[in-house]
Amino acid sequence: MEAFLNNDLESKYNTLIQVENSAGHKVTDAYRDVFGSAETLVVRSPGRVNIIGEHTDYNDGFVLPAAIDKAIYVAVGKRTDGRVHLFSADFNDSFEVALSDIQPTGNWATYVLGVARQLIDRGHSIEGFNLSLDGNVPIGAGLSSSAAVECATVFALNELFSLGIEKLEMVKIAQKAEQTFSGVMCGIMDMFASMFGKKGHVIKLDCRSLEYEFKPFKLEGFKIVLFNTNVKHALAESAYNNRRQQCEQGVAWIKEFHPQVNSLRDATIGMLDQHVAGKDEIVYRRCRYVVEEIQRVTTACDALEKGDIPALGIQMFATHEGLSKMYEVSCKELDYLVDAVKDNKNVLGARMMGGGFGGCTINLVKEEAIDELTAAIAEGYKDKMQLALTAHTAIIEDGTRLL
Repeated sequence: MEAFLNNDLESKYNTLIQVENSAGHKVTDAYRDVFGSAETLVVRSPGRVNIIGEHTDYNDGFVLPAAIDKAIYVAVGKRTDGRVHLFSADFNDSFEVALSDIQPTGNWATYVLGVARQLIDRGHSIEGFNLSLDGNVPIGAGLSSSAAVECATVFALNELFSLGIEKLEMVKIAQKAEQTFSGVMCGIMDMFASMFGKKGHVIKLDCRSLEYEFKPFKLEGFKIVLFNTNVKHALAESAYNNRRQQCEQGVAWIKEFHPQVNSLRDATIGMLDQHVAGKDEIVYRRCRYVVEEIQRVTTACDALEKGDIPALGIQMFATHEGLSKMYEVSCKELDYLVDAVKDNKNVLGARMMGGGFGGCTINLVKEEAIDELTAAIAEGYKDKMQLALTAHTAIIEDGTRLL
């Protein structure tokens, strides 16, 4: 049995290497076709899943993410004319601008340009560059394709121009790029997971101190399955920023009586009951969800350390209930997918994942039941929502690196 398992792991590893080599060659071929040169370096940066801990990162709480086997690949090379020339294989689209004129674009290029602007603003010496971009992180699925692009870009430019930037600083640059050029006041989790991911492990990240520890993630007969709603409702980004403001308002009201409270990480349910509930019921519900979710991450980590995956699954279902009813960032499509599996003995846990209003649900599913479950869920989803369902399995892999 041990020999079989070792062979199976070796097979999966070899398959992953083949996929990475193919993706690396593909993005390099695109670079050569567009820019006429093969003198490049190639970087892989993964998407991420978050097992539990949603909307806690910008409230100084804990999260439990992991890098996955779906990634963004960039190939970069230097220019001598002070210009930036970008090409996206996914969109078959080019963008070019002078390094001195970089501004948000409102399309895929903004994630690359935001990073370049951050490097310049921080005093790093970069020249013009060519960059081709490709990948297999589903866009709009809540797997943080934008963070993967930003981490790949900052890692590649750091290598290309020998800037000597540490990984944690790269994460902060990627986060700031998203906030300033995309207008989403995101927390640090997505970039941190993409950059620091470790094969076979989840990351318990303290979003206040940025201290972290790797925890082995052994599902033993179960796999992570992502059901993609294939919707992204238009209010997602504005609602995200609105939730952040509501959390800050709750903290401000508590702080009037408890000066030591600087974020919802410091708050208790008692504080919310006393100082927020009577002022604004919606703000109260938002803040209560976050305080409870921070505790759920701790409970989930205790379950992982005991190898109690069913207990972890219970916390995931509880998270979805809070996200749907209290934080109100779910949607009918996400709720349908969670409701469809919550009484299924082959599913230990499920919840919506990401900012909300579309994207994926993350499910812990018994391996031998995946195909049958996926077919049944897809049929029901098509019937109820008139939409096709896309399913992906996710394997936990290493973070951003040079290929």
